[in-house]
Amino acid sequence: MAGALLLMLAAVRLWPRPPLSDAQPQSTAVYDANGRLLRLVLADDQRYRLWLPLQEMPQTLRDAVLLHEDAWFYRHPGVNPASLLRAAWTTYAGGGARVGGSTITMQLARLRWRLQTRSPGGKLVQIARALQLEAGYSKDDILEAYLNLAPYGGNIEGVGAASLIYFDKPAAALTLPEALTLAVMPQAPTRRGRLRRDAERGDSYAGAGLAAARARLYARWKTKHASDAAQDASMALPITLRTPRGLPFAAPHFVEQVLGERFLHPQAGPRIDTTLDLRLQRLLESRVRSHIQRARTRGVRNAVAMLVDTRDMGVRALVGSANYFDDSLHGQVNGAAGKRSPGSTLKPFIYALALDQGVLHPATVLRDVPSAFGPYTPENFDGRFLGPVTAADALVRSRNIPAVTVAAQLQQPGFYQFLRDAGIARMASEGHYGLALVLGGGEVTMEELARLYAMLGNDGLLKPLRLRKEDPQAGGTALLSAEAAYIVRDMLRRGPRPDAHATSGLREQPIAWKTGTSWGFRDAWSVGVVGPYVLAVWLGNFDGAPNPALVGVDMAAPLFFSIVDGLRAARVDLAEPPRRWPLNLKRVEVCRASGDLPNAWCPQRGWTWFIPGKSPIRTSTVHRAIAVDSVTGQAACGPFDPARMRMQVFEFWPSDLMQAFAQAGIPRRAPPVNADCADVADVGVGDAPRIQSPLRATRYVLRLSRPRESAIELRATLDADVSRAFWFAGNSYIATTTRGGSAQWIPEREGRFKLSVVDDHGRVDARNVEIAVER
Repeated sequence: MAGALLLMLAAVRLWPRPPLSDAQPQSTAVYDANGRLLRLVLADDQRYRLWLPLQEMPQTLRDAVLLHEDAWFYRHPGVNPASLLRAAWTTYAGGGARVGGSTITMQLARLRWRLQTRSPGGKLVQIARALQLEAGYSKDDILEAYLNLAPYGGNIEGVGAASLIYFDKPAAALTLPEALTLAVMPQAPTRRGRLRRDAERGDSYAGAGLAAARARLYARWKTKHASDAAQDASMALPITLRTPRGLPFAAPHFVEQVLGERFLHPQAGPRIDTTLDLRLQRLLESRVRSHIQRARTRGVRNAVAMLVDTRDMGVRALVGSANYFDDSLHGQVNGAAGKRSPGSTLKPFIYALALDQGVLHPATVLRDVPSAFGPYTPENFDGRFLGPVTAADALVRSRNIPAVTVAAQLQQPGFYQFLRDAGIARMASEGHYGLALVLGGGEVTMEELARLYAMLGNDGLLKPLRLRKEDPQAGGTALLSAEAAYIVRDMLRRGPRPDAHATSGLREQPIAWKTGTSWGFRDAWSVGVVGPYVLAVWLGNFDGAPNPALVGVDMAAPLFFSIVDGLRAARVDLAEPPRRWPLNLKRVEVCRASGDLPNAWCPQRGWTWFIPGKSPIRTSTVHRAIAVDSVTGQAACGPFDPARMRMQVFEFWPSDLMQAFAQAGIPRRAPPVNADCADVADVGVGDAPRIQSPLRATRYVLRLSRPRESAIELRATLDADVSRAFWFAGNSYIATTTRGGSAQWIPEREGRFKLSVVDDHGRVDARNVEIAVER
């Protein structure tokens, strides 16, 4: 009979049963990269509950609970008859206080099934449930479940949540005084969990009841653990506890993003370890707060900042708004996830693509002159034009015309396709943006922008951001070459910080950074690679309200460098991480005036980075030696008189650049021209004309009722050695223009024309023009 009973009990024990933790919703504890608690989130039933395996609980706590609650726990079958009889006699016959006599198993039964056990009938149900638990689960399973469901005052359950809330540490780190405190609280959680607050010091202390209960347990403890008598001094100290109101609420936007993505990780437990560094988070918050206090006088009230470690793509800090609790500026909105116009912050990637496609190198001279790209006529932020400017200077000084010119020359991928490949979400069609995409015509989030700049820091590899430690570190997708990424970083490092005069005496590590200002002064940006980090800051209004103060270099750059200075002051390691090396790069001597290889007459030379097999290579033609008649000062042509002739070097600038020089007040001496000399310059030396009007890819309408009002202007950029240019529609001559001049053309019919211009050295440019007639 006994054997059959034992066999039945063994079968019940071995029958598959769900873990005791399955029925209990869990809180979520979010930690930073160094194990500091960021937030403890209530479970679905609005309780703080963190299920811990028994082996993660200190032995002192387990022993203390057994000593206080149920010394015979491992020896009884779930019910202790002696305890029940003693409790019944005390409660019903002895006239004493009500005593339950429950074992730990019985208490677990009451907690698990929410039993009412004050009546004899309720107690019998509790006993039956306890026997059921003992039959189906091991003693360690039952003790683990009890310690995870025991009440600790208010809506706090289990030692996992109680140790975090009351002592700001995991249960495994509890000291003996702390373990004894938690051991006695479940007997009277409402009364013993009531704390008194020291208003002067701001600390919370346990009441006299909890202190007395712990003292009684400690006295019993010492009889079994005599060596712990050395804890007398610690036990005499007041019990300092933290209330649930004192729980951290750090990095709220970051934590809410992590919590919002829990559905992507259904197997994750109640603990989330993130990539955030709480020390860096507080540094960014402090710098943003100080900057906004100063900027309020100019009507600027909101800011967003993000710090990403390019080595593992972990987000180290995220400030989603200037004040999370300020509803007037929509503070609870995570600005890092909002789509905003990036202004000029995307320009570095245009130049990176151009480097990879052989369009330019850093010293290539670009034209910053009034230009039209079809119907699109961009302007510079300052309304001025600099004339010839190197690619490096054009990027650092954020010149719009050169950037659009470079973008128009990109092939595969073009700038739009590059952004699509880089994961920029919710983009409209390419035709919707046109070349305006170069100047911030599209929208990106700060997270997307940080990923792009991290690609510069990771040798052209695009990698996803990581919020959790468990997120895999992706190998990345190569969208740029390591050489292009290196050169662009080098170009961006040339930009002086806005307060360079105040830091001129400091030796600082160069920073590859860029600012951006959106159209209408709605967004001010500053983004850059700072050693192993990418730092991005934005200032503006979440509702898109404009403010003339929202200029990247004036408003965002000071916050950017304030954070950089804070990182240095905090001794954060900003040393350059290892990069891919050696790279396929060479240093090449060029003529400064043109950016091309120097010819024999180039007076000023410099060095630039060159990607063999990609970078454009040609000899400079800006400086040319011509024979000059000493008497007339004009170009000499045969028959030559050696007594009157001398060789002299002149700069041959195109007409549009000469005009830009004049507008900028920079004098440039024009080379002498002799209309009688047909062959002063070789056809292969100078630059061919470039048609400026009519515009490319534009349809012109001729109104027959007012033909002269709809005449089409003929204008071209001519080399400095040109005096006249001749225009043709097909094979028919239509006009002659002089250097810097223009003519009017009235087509005789509608249709498509091939319009060409030929300078007086035979160099040609042509384009197709479509003419429609309106009657």
